[in-house]
Amino acid sequence: MRGAPHATWVACAAALTLVATACGGGAAGSDTGAVLSSSWGDPQNPLEPANTNEVQGGKVLDMIFRSLKKYNPDTGQAEDMLAEKIETTDSQNFTITVKDGWTFSNGEKVTAKSFVDAWNYGASLKNNQKNAYFFEYIEGYPETHPDDGSKQTAETLSGLKVVDERTFTVRLKQKFSSFPDTLGYAAYAPLPQSFFTDHAGWLKKPVGNGPYTIESYAKGSQMELRTWEDYPGPDKAVNGGVTLKVYTDNNTAYTDLMAGNLDLVDDVPASQLKNVKSDLGDRYLNTPAGIIQVLAFPYYDKDWNKPGSDKVRTGLSRAINREQITETIFQRTRTPASDWTSPVLGEDGGFKEGLCGDACDYDPEAARKLIEEGGGLPGGQVKITYNADTGSHRQWVDAVCNSINNALGNEKACVGNPVGTFADYRNQIGDRKMQGPFRAGWQMDYPLIQNFLQPLYYTNASSNDGKWSDEKFDRLVDEANAETDPAQAIRTFQQAEEVVRDNMAAIPLWYQNGSAGYSERLSDVRLNPFSVPVYNEIKVS
Repeated sequence: MRGAPHATWVACAAALTLVATACGGGAAGSDTGAVLSSSWGDPQNPLEPANTNEVQGGKVLDMIFRSLKKYNPDTGQAEDMLAEKIETTDSQNFTITVKDGWTFSNGEKVTAKSFVDAWNYGASLKNNQKNAYFFEYIEGYPETHPDDGSKQTAETLSGLKVVDERTFTVRLKQKFSSFPDTLGYAAYAPLPQSFFTDHAGWLKKPVGNGPYTIESYAKGSQMELRTWEDYPGPDKAVNGGVTLKVYTDNNTAYTDLMAGNLDLVDDVPASQLKNVKSDLGDRYLNTPAGIIQVLAFPYYDKDWNKPGSDKVRTGLSRAINREQITETIFQRTRTPASDWTSPVLGEDGGFKEGLCGDACDYDPEAARKLIEEGGGLPGGQVKITYNADTGSHRQWVDAVCNSINNALGNEKACVGNPVGTFADYRNQIGDRKMQGPFRAGWQMDYPLIQNFLQPLYYTNASSNDGKWSDEKFDRLVDEANAETDPAQAIRTFQQAEEVVRDNMAAIPLWYQNGSAGYSERLSDVRLNPFSVPVYNEIKVS
């Protein structure tokens, strides 16, 4: 999510620092091996599994938690981890058996109750968890999390029942044949009792059941993770730990990598792509990932939710020269998008190349005509808001605006609107402060077409940041989820995607490869299909 060990840092005394038993630079590591350092950005929220829906926090959750399923680092497919078995006869009622022998890093046993308590917490309105929506299909969700914001009438989900220490049942409000495949997502992670009995203490130093534990964290500086020697899973870490260093500019991270002050950069800046192969040789990775970059819109702003605004959005889409930008800015580490999912799904998984049609083709004349027919740009100008600290966003936003300006024959039609940090950017989005198009990259949570559509475009979904809503889209998603024939479910999801296209709910820009560079100290470095380094497999010399 996104090397020499670093000296001891004074932030141990800072108020925002996680409690640690020792505060050092991490030079020693554990018996497993040496510690590596990797670039990172501060997460938006505390690391509660049901409250993290962005990449930086997700990287940490993937290191400190394991859930019922785990996504294969090569294929992305959901495989059993803590699930001994998940059984159903009707795709609506599930019986889940948890494997024996798993514990949290504090020694507490992982049981069926560990999951049920965690899911009930995540679903409860009073806990204000950003991923609460992932529990929406479990029976009883409207009582624990009313859509209208009214007072909840139940503390727990009626569809969850603990049967015995290792068994619990789940009843969904409707059939959802792919439900088991979603259970590797971090929101479904189990939680120890200390999370509930000493919540403030847990937030200061989260306790999980994954191959790493958090030793300390200083906001704006770094997080120290160390290998948990007694981790009971099959994917034990082969290194001594990972120090995640916060960077507000990935060019600085790259410079530190080249200077030997950092071991791993998991987002090579666009400005370095011309040089990275000569700089790093085989230590540069460029692999396909389940990531798409789009421009989202604030539908809570009347200018983007009025008759004709769909033509304006489609016109803007046709004013963007994706081919030129992906070649010149990204050196072909991006591919122009022609739908709203990702090629990593494959045709059998729902990817449909060209579904966007000519709405994603660069055509200045068509762009001008559409925008004129739609009533023109709101206020005569669009400002694309983005976070300036990671992801080389300034370069591509400037390129997109130049393309729009050239297509429309107006050098002031589009400008970039940078926000200093990712956390501030996400907070502004959460507070509904966007006044025009904004960057909305999506990294899949699990490899299903449903994950590229429902969380982003379903009414009131967890990551529907622009608050777009369409009854036909919602109905088709519900039908697809209830379909027991996987092929038919995919076809129905594609029909829902066509509704997104016809309304240009968001402008698809390009599919993104995962890119990384690493030092000579490291070996066995690779990126999973989510573009996240497989930290536990990295060896440090």
